[in-house]
Amino acid sequence: MQITQVTIREMKMRMKEPFSTSFGTMQDKHFLLLEVHDELGNTGWGESVAFDAPWYTEETVETSLHMLRDFLIPLLLGKDISHPDDVGSLFAPIRGNNMAKASLECAIWDLYAKRKGISLAEALGGQRERIEVGISIGIQKDLADLVDKVQRYLEEGYKRIKVKIKPGADVEVLRGLRSAFPHVPLMADANSAYSLDDIDLLKRLDEFNLLMIEQPLAHDDIIDHAVLQKQLKTPICLDESINSFEDARKAVELGSTKVINVKIGRVGGLSEAKRIHDYCMEKGIHVWCGGMLEAGIGRAHNIALTSLPNFTLPGDTAGSSRYWEKDIIDPEVIVENGYITVPSAPGIGFTPNLRTIEEFTTDIWHFKEN
Repeated sequence: MQITQVTIREMKMRMKEPFSTSFGTMQDKHFLLLEVHDELGNTGWGESVAFDAPWYTEETVETSLHMLRDFLIPLLLGKDISHPDDVGSLFAPIRGNNMAKASLECAIWDLYAKRKGISLAEALGGQRERIEVGISIGIQKDLADLVDKVQRYLEEGYKRIKVKIKPGADVEVLRGLRSAFPHVPLMADANSAYSLDDIDLLKRLDEFNLLMIEQPLAHDDIIDHAVLQKQLKTPICLDESINSFEDARKAVELGSTKVINVKIGRVGGLSEAKRIHDYCMEKGIHVWCGGMLEAGIGRAHNIALTSLPNFTLPGDTAGSSRYWEKDIIDPEVIVENGYITVPSAPGIGFTPNLRTIEEFTTDIWHFKEN
């Protein structure tokens, strides 16, 4: 297939409620939406998951726009691509910038599956017809509010609860949740808020029988996590530390992690995410698909990825209504009793709602083959 045109839309969508982590609070989601066209008139869609500020990774919406416009799209336009795996080789001269790369590579995967007349899940090798869904809850102003939210999401059928923690809002929060919900699958996400100086505090989390504690230490660390994992009964899950297959391999060999959160944008696309999945399945390491507060296009890619067999833990791909009054796809992503049905239609299996997309578009750029 030959890529003849790429369109970038700058988007801004208001979330239904603020989302708070140890980094800060966000309610307006500013992101890029990509549409690629081939020589036959087919289109594929991708979504950038970079945020406005570089608090999760060094990438931002603005840096992604720069990389796409000035480097990645020129490398792609007019090229003959036999398989989406080829995109990684095209982008190899550009270091880092995984979220920018992933937004374009995911659009190529969608396009490829549509040309083949198969679902994206099938194109990736997915085996599930539906996926289990967990929920991620930001830091709340008090424990009572958090308990109320957890109760509501459990009643909606969500299979796993993830709560954000930070110093000063950790042990007592988890103790309160465990008191209210003794048997609920529960995990804590620290977003790199601790260090080895906090090892005694982190060891106290073992009493709460957590599924895992996610990224307790530095965002770029795998050494100290190996030290910490030896001291904890609770499995450590790595998130920000895993930006590639090689990061995953080294972390597993060092004993830094027992679980890996695979985020498509963080690792540079679906091809790399699948490599990490395959390696972890071989090594007996559980994986699950994390969320980046995606709109419908990014959410659809997550659903397809989660259909792979080693995604054995519920991911963060909640339904559209969890975050948005109105999403940008038809139909919207719906959770039924804690499950999402994996679409079987060609490509991502959801139709971009162009009218809604235009409503949330703040700027647009078109790039065509010379």
